[in-house]
Amino acid sequence: MNDKAALLDQLRIDRTQPVPERNIGWRWPIGLGAAALAVVAAVWSMSHPGISVHAVMAKALPDTAAGASLLDASGYVVALRQATVSAKSIYKVVEVLVQEGQAVKQGELMARLDDTNARAALEQSKAQVKQFQAALNAARVAAADARPSFMRNQAQLAEGLISPEAFDAAKSSYDAAQTAELVAEQNLAVAKAAEDVNQRYEDDTVIKSPFDGVVTVKTAQPGEIVSPQFLGGGGIAKIVDMESLEVDVDVGENFINRVHSKQPAEVTLNAYPDWRIPAEVIAVIPTAERSKATVKVRIGFKQKDARIVPEMGARVSFLEQPAAPQAKVAPHKSGVLIPVEAVRGDARAGVVFVINGDAVERRAVKLGARTAEGQTILAGLQPGTTVATGDLSKLSDRTRVRVTP
Repeated sequence: MNDKAALLDQLRIDRTQPVPERNIGWRWPIGLGAAALAVVAAVWSMSHPGISVHAVMAKALPDTAAGASLLDASGYVVALRQATVSAKSIYKVVEVLVQEGQAVKQGELMARLDDTNARAALEQSKAQVKQFQAALNAARVAAADARPSFMRNQAQLAEGLISPEAFDAAKSSYDAAQTAELVAEQNLAVAKAAEDVNQRYEDDTVIKSPFDGVVTVKTAQPGEIVSPQFLGGGGIAKIVDMESLEVDVDVGENFINRVHSKQPAEVTLNAYPDWRIPAEVIAVIPTAERSKATVKVRIGFKQKDARIVPEMGARVSFLEQPAAPQAKVAPHKSGVLIPVEAVRGDARAGVVFVINGDAVERRAVKLGARTAEGQTILAGLQPGTTVATGDLSKLSDRTRVRVTP
C-alpha cells in the first residue's frame, strides 16, 4: 500500500508552483492579418472567378513553298453547256431512242413525235405548190401569145391601118396577160413559203441532239403529251456536255482579294478526297451576293475525267502564283494551325489571346488560308502556344480567365 501511495503522489501536479508567463503579445496581430488576407483573397476569387474559356494548342504545319494554298472554298461541279431537249409545240411522243447515261453525238436522233397533222398539212402545201405552178405556166403561155399580136397592132397603128381604139383594146389584153403572169408567180411563192413552214413542222417531230453530250435525265415515255408550255412536263430528255464541266464556288468578300483570273487552283471532290485535280480560275464574277456577302468564282478543270459529273460537291484550294523558273524562290516560314473560333478578325490580319496562367495576352497575327481543319497562322504565333477559344468579344489584354474543359 505504501509503495502505491508513493507512486500516486509522484503523478500529482503541484499547483502551488507559479506558472511562467509567455510573451505572445506580438504574435496575434500577425496571425489575425494573415487570416484576414486569406479571407479577402478567397472572397476576391469567388467574386472574380475570371471569364470562362477553352484552351487549345497551336499545331505546327510543314514549311510551305510557292504554290501553297492561299484560300479554300466549297462549291459544286456545274455544266456550262446543258439543254433540256423538248418539242416546240404540243405533240404526242411516239418513240424515245435514248436512255439515261447514254452518250449522244450532235444531230443524233433522240425521239420521234406524232407527225400525223404535220404530214397532212405538208402534203396539202405540196399540192398547192403544184397547182400554182400550173397556173403560172398557163399565165406565161397566155402572156407569150399576147405579145406578137400586140407588136403587130402597134406596127399597124403606126402605119395608120387600125384605129387608136382598136390598138387600145389590144394593149389592154396584152397588159392583162402580163399582170396575170406576175400574180401567178406571187401565188406560187406564197404556196412554196407555206410548204416550207409545214416542212419545218414536220421536221420538229424528229428530235435530235443539239450537241455532243450525255443524257442525264429521261423525262418522257411513248404515248405522253409533251409541250414547252407545261411546267415540269415539257422535256423529253436532258443532255449535258461533259467537256464544259467547271466548279462554281462562293468566296467571302473579305477574302476575294486573294483570288484573280488565271490563278492556279486544285479541286478535291467530296467523292474522291485523295484525288487533287489541277485547275485554274476562269473568272471572278464582278458582282456580289448581298444576302451572303460572297462573290461567285468560276474554276475550270485542266484535265478531264469520266469520274467528274455535274452537281458533285467540291472543295477548291486557291494556290499562290508559281514563280518563274529563273527566279529564286524565297523560303516560306512554317505556320501553325488553330481553330477558327480562336481568331478575331478577318482578311489577312487577326487577333488571338494567348493564355498565360490565369490571364490572357492579346497578340496580333497574320492569317493564312482557312480550311476545314482550321485557320492557318502565318506569323505571330509559335507551335505549342496555348490560345483561348470561346466568346472572344469579352477578352482584352491581361483579362483574367478560367480555363474549362
